[in-house]
Amino acid sequence: MLDNLYRQVIMDHYSHKRNFKELYGSTIRKVHYKNPTCGDVMTLFIELDQNQIRNAAFIGEGCSISMASASMMTELIKHKPVKELSCLRTAFEQLIRYGNITEGIDLGDSLSLQGVHQLKARHNCALMTWQALDKILKNEKEYCTPLSRY
Repeated sequence: MLDNLYRQVIMDHYSHKRNFKELYGSTIRKVHYKNPTCGDVMTLFIELDQNQIRNAAFIGEGCSISMASASMMTELIKHKPVKELSCLRTAFEQLIRYGNITEGIDLGDSLSLQGVHQLKARHNCALMTWQALDKILKNEKEYCTPLSRY
């Protein structure tokens, strides 16, 4: 029953993508990212102001996992300080790669992607937007990418 609920959450984010738009302005950072394993593509937009994510959005095309993950991530990171994103990023990678839920970290709807850990070929689909975030924030002192490399 829980698997069915998770599927519904994923399909809702895929069918009704949150933050599926371009952002414009002088405080907007963006990166185009392509998943080399399956061809999914997306552009991530981040509005960064005083080490805090004010807004996040994306555009792109891909499978239900990559697009739902992007929708979930952009919802999750809005209004969060950059230093908190490192913990979220690490917790999400642990969820996808190993199925581990990190205590004390609220991943919101992203928890519905826990079953992806069983589908090794789909790990990069779920992690794609987070990897794009790594590229955007790589020069921010308060943001540390996970130890594992992809």
